[in-house]
Amino acid sequence: MDWAEVAVLLLAGVGAGVVGFGAGLASLVSFPTLLALGLPPLTANITNSIALLGTTVGSVISAQPDLVGQRNRIIRFGMAGVVGGAVGGLLLLTQPPGTFERIVPWLVAFASVVLILRPWLRSLHAGRISEHHLGVLLLVGLIAVYGGYFGAAAGVLVVATLGAFMEDAYARVNALRTLVVGAANLAASAVFVFWTPIDWAKVIPLAIGCIVGSAVAPPIVRRLPETPLRVGIGVAGLALAVELYLG
Repeated sequence: MDWAEVAVLLLAGVGAGVVGFGAGLASLVSFPTLLALGLPPLTANITNSIALLGTTVGSVISAQPDLVGQRNRIIRFGMAGVVGGAVGGLLLLTQPPGTFERIVPWLVAFASVVLILRPWLRSLHAGRISEHHLGVLLLVGLIAVYGGYFGAAAGVLVVATLGAFMEDAYARVNALRTLVVGAANLAASAVFVFWTPIDWAKVIPLAIGCIVGSAVAPPIVRRLPETPLRVGIGVAGLALAVELYLG
């Protein structure tokens, strides 16, 4: 791998880190870059999942103010992420990839719509279903399975789910989402490392870029108004769903 490819991966990582923390769409930047560099889809997917752990590292460093007081949530939903991510990683390595990928665009589109309609959905279940409901935990676990298997827009799915049942500001929900997706990626990555060869030459520069990008993103997200940010992310998610469907 030459220095030009290293530079491309570093820049893609920075972009993925910023977009990943702010919108949960890191793979929109990093995955196509890996494909453009000639990696087969499965290898690109595995490389992407491991490198995006850098997004979690950078986000945790910079988003600590938004995680204060969320210890129980981190443990509860983080464990769901770990279990789901491990299951998803095993499915990726043992099942035909086309089976699950056919429903990916619909999952992404659904999550994007849920995110856009967050205030209305919260009003519907007000007083009925809380974030402590078992169904919410199971849903996050299922999303983590998807995250370990493929991962594109898993962050949108998680933030849409948590946002529909939590009253917190978007920045706090988003910071929690970063840890949940990071837990799923970590568990899936552990499976990949033991089960399949890893292209570390591409993982390392991409991961470094992700750390830098995600570290500078949280202060920006805190200062942005919630409604336009939420709607913008939802629209971007719908665009990704169309791209995945057509691709």
